[in-house]
Amino acid sequence: NETKVMYFILLGFPATGELQLLLFSALLLAYLLTLLENFLIILTIRNNRSLQTPMYFFLGNLSFLEIWYVSVIQPKMILDVLSADKGISFPGCLTQLHFFVTLVCTEYVLLAVMAFDRSVAICSPLRYPLIMEHRFCAQLIAGCWMCGLTTSSIKLSFIAQLSFCDVDKINHYFCDISPLLNISCSDSSLAELVDFILALLVIMVPLCTVVASYISILFTVLKIPSSQGRQKAFSTCSSHLAVVVLFYSTTLFTYSHPKLMYTYRANKLVSVLYTVVVPLLNPLIYCLRNKEVRLAMRRTFTC
Repeated sequence: NETKVMYFILLGFPATGELQLLLFSALLLAYLLTLLENFLIILTIRNNRSLQTPMYFFLGNLSFLEIWYVSVIQPKMILDVLSADKGISFPGCLTQLHFFVTLVCTEYVLLAVMAFDRSVAICSPLRYPLIMEHRFCAQLIAGCWMCGLTTSSIKLSFIAQLSFCDVDKINHYFCDISPLLNISCSDSSLAELVDFILALLVIMVPLCTVVASYISILFTVLKIPSSQGRQKAFSTCSSHLAVVVLFYSTTLFTYSHPKLMYTYRANKLVSVLYTVVVPLLNPLIYCLRNKEVRLAMRRTFTC
């Protein structure tokens, strides 16, 4: 006689009074700024012919992805700060999880593709236009999304088979894999194993691609005789490297052992970094550290 749970209660961040309003205002401001920043980047890239290159094509796709990425998590989180009803239905929880995993996995692969693009541009500048032609770039973007969708579908097919009987409270602010594995009343060892293997593949393969790309970039740059040439070569990939370090470090900490990490409250705080802080900082890093984007934005909005 088991009673299946049909909805969950997201505990989120307990706050009352002025702290509640402060948290709501901060999260709402961060969400709106993230949307605005990414929309501005997309608009700038579309309206400037000087930015019609593979590097900015990938950057525009990253901005498009992050608009959806934050929209899957943050609106519900913001409403739950002030709302007394923090419930989410079981189908709604799985839907949120599906989109979140899809977008996270897609971003992993996309950042690796962007690193590969920079390595080709710096290590083989004469062959760069032939290798990174538009059709190939579009195929790479399609491959990123296919990888994300496939990984998410496999993970969700195992998690959807789990039973949830007594516990309906999730000590998190969105439906993530870790809390669902921990509150399941059925054997979740197979789902955890599949999740760990897929997370390892989706994180480590792109990470190895990024490391290999930057090693080749480093060796090539060190061969440049002038210090000005070396500085210019490094400046084209410094923004991307900063974004990679931020995104990979926070998510790797969380998903290296999903079920174990859920037992620590620090996991919730680290999750805020890659769902709120990192998406907010990414456009600023690309714009503030990239003179070409700054000039293009100035031309766009002056006109």
